[in-house]
Amino acid sequence: MATSASASLSKTIKQQYMELPQGDKVQAMYIWVDGTGEGLRCKTRTLDFEPKSIEDLPEWNFDGSSTYQAEGSNSDMYLIPAAMFRDPFRKDPNKLILCEVQKYNRKPAETNLRITCNKVMEMVRDQHPWFGMEQEYTILGTDGHPFGWPSNGFPGPQGPYYCGVGADKAYGRDIVEAHYRACLYAGVNICGTNAEVMPAQWEFQVGPCEGIDMGDHLWVARFILHRVCEDFGVVASFDPKPIPGNWNGAGCHTNFSTKEMREDGGLKAIEESIEKLGKRHEYHIRAYDPKGGLDNARRLTGHHETSNIHEFSAGVANRGASIRIPRSVGQEKRGYFEDRRPSANCDPYGVTEALIRTCLLSEEGEEPTDY
Repeated sequence: MATSASASLSKTIKQQYMELPQGDKVQAMYIWVDGTGEGLRCKTRTLDFEPKSIEDLPEWNFDGSSTYQAEGSNSDMYLIPAAMFRDPFRKDPNKLILCEVQKYNRKPAETNLRITCNKVMEMVRDQHPWFGMEQEYTILGTDGHPFGWPSNGFPGPQGPYYCGVGADKAYGRDIVEAHYRACLYAGVNICGTNAEVMPAQWEFQVGPCEGIDMGDHLWVARFILHRVCEDFGVVASFDPKPIPGNWNGAGCHTNFSTKEMREDGGLKAIEESIEKLGKRHEYHIRAYDPKGGLDNARRLTGHHETSNIHEFSAGVANRGASIRIPRSVGQEKRGYFEDRRPSANCDPYGVTEALIRTCLLSEEGEEPTDY
């Protein structure tokens, strides 16, 4: 099992230093999405006080030519604090700061999808859109081989691993437990976790979150997962199809509802939204992974609990459909629906924005409307 060299450094020795008092200074780790649209970057600065709100935090900058976001001759990019969480690695009073990225001219960077998402969320604030996202991921060794798999072969076929218990079924639970507790400490609205269908594949769920909070909380949950895996010397992959062949891919199923859908008779509003989604399938496929649908094409084959990428479908309790209406929602005639198309490496800002544009702003056609 290939683990990183840094994982073998003594954590006990490190702990001696982490227990030293830090006086009245606070460490603030600024986090942002890089030019790939799926990678995360971070760096830390010292503050002379403990920030109580986003307004307390200074803007910062970084070298965008080293993050696929700028050219060397004009490389300064701005970090604009957007959401603040407790730091589960350095502990209180230290903070994690999720940032938006702006270019030298103060326009949003190409992969800063938060800014338009936030604008769209504000337009429908009175409808109280709730989201819950189910983030699947795969634990890999540093050599890219799935954690716990035989070095020169495959584990037994899928079947015993989903929600499995036991050393021969659950691969890497320590990481899952550490991540769960770290998210709770940080203030991330994580609501559950389970082992997935492929061995070494897991899922955590974040939500319900209202509006822009969905993207903020999922990105920070992903950052915490990467940091936890770094400590253990392994890698968390959000690749939507990490192992080709007869193995499940990884998605980020997105559950969505509005106040109207959650109230009595809300099934009518759910069905109306699904009808709108059916007329705009290609637009959503482009928004649901960072490569405009190319990543998802490896996953959405119509097999392994997925729909076919070229076809739109919906059904009650159907995990082979684009949109699933949970059975309880069909019976109670109110609740939410699940869009099963987003890939594991999707940008949650892009996904939630697309759902709002189509379902609540009733946009049509292949391009988003500019407001």
